[in-house]
Amino acid sequence: MNPDHDPIYRADCPSRAILDQIADKWSMLVLMVLHEPRRFNAIKRRLDGITQRVLTQTLRKLERNGMLTRTVIDGKTLGVEYALTPLGQSLKLPFNALYDWTVENMDTIQVCQSRYDQSDDAIRTDTTQESGITLK
Repeated sequence: MNPDHDPIYRADCPSRAILDQIADKWSMLVLMVLHEPRRFNAIKRRLDGITQRVLTQTLRKLERNGMLTRTVIDGKTLGVEYALTPLGQSLKLPFNALYDWTVENMDTIQVCQSRYDQSDDAIRTDTTQESGITLK
């Protein structure tokens, strides 16, 4: 990118909607879990804390965006298997890099959050004392 060019991030740019749909927490984690094809419940078991509703919505969104395929499996019990498409596979490298960066910097970020929260609490305490308001 030319350093003299300062991009304008237009509100109607399609990249905003795409980023919103693929770069949220659950979408990224689903794509990471699908390093091999998996059934719905196998995905759910790997993502502690995700609800069935949110997982369903996330999988539909990723399928709509061409990141994964959904295959109905016939047999004694019907099942559905999800797998990454080549487009979904192409996100592995950047998502892995982002995940690695997160893990490498997690402690530092938590220290910064704690400092910020403590200073924010101090500011709120000072402000409420000045106004005569007592918070409980």
